[in-house]
Amino acid sequence: MDRTPSKTRAALWMAGWLALMLIVAVAGREATREVNVFQLMEVRSVLGLLLLFPLIRMSGGLAVLKTARVHLHIVRNLIHYSAQFGWFYALTLIPIGQVVAIEFTMPIWTALLAASFLGERLTVWKIVAIVLGLVGVVVIVRPATGEVNPGQLIALAAAVGFGVSIAIVKSLTRTEQTLAIIFWMLAVQSAAGFFPALYVWTWPSPYVWGWLVAIAFCGTFSHYCMARAMLHADATVVIPMDFLRVPLTAILGWLIYAERLDIFTALGAALILTGNVLNLKPGAPVPARARI
Repeated sequence: MDRTPSKTRAALWMAGWLALMLIVAVAGREATREVNVFQLMEVRSVLGLLLLFPLIRMSGGLAVLKTARVHLHIVRNLIHYSAQFGWFYALTLIPIGQVVAIEFTMPIWTALLAASFLGERLTVWKIVAIVLGLVGVVVIVRPATGEVNPGQLIALAAAVGFGVSIAIVKSLTRTEQTLAIIFWMLAVQSAAGFFPALYVWTWPSPYVWGWLVAIAFCGTFSHYCMARAMLHADATVVIPMDFLRVPLTAILGWLIYAERLDIFTALGAALILTGNVLNLKPGAPVPARARI
């Protein structure tokens, strides 16, 4: 696999990531006009499994899916399922720009959890990032006004859930292959959502089927684009490109749904993104004696 360092190639792959994630946000809003979120999640997971099998076959078959940590996969993916459910449900309650802005607190929760449970160092920059992220959420949600929208709280809970999920993934990557992690995610979520989806099932119209297929395709291969971008550039180069998703989603919400981006959401998003940038700063090198 080509790993030639190239910021241009990384940017092109990240352009694919951004495009696919923007489609997921719009597709989620459109699909939930007609089908329940449980049904959306189930179709997304089952179709995702079908889309994943060609990659599994090209990578050596079912042997790449072997794991000795099934229990951790189950815990991680039940949390991830709940967070993803909350993310899609929040799309039906608040502007998509707010959902994505609040979602970007996820790296901050991940840093906090990784420091607490995985032994990673909590640097000064990470502490500042966490504080800025929390302040940014308060600015967006504005609890003092008494006008807190339940969708904002659901989006925040989803971001925390994603943070827990990513922290567990950081642990899983020490022993598991990427395809195995994605496979178990889709398999566990398919099983978790089967009966709830069956209970609320209504046959989607051809219009909504199109959006559901788009969610499954874009949700699966957006992560492939991100992984390919990482092959050509460091995370400190790649991850800031994802910050474009906040203004792009807000613009999309304005163009398609006439959603206004108020000054509080813009200011809160700026604080959250600033925190993410600071979180990318490398910590001070560990002295040689300390590494022995």
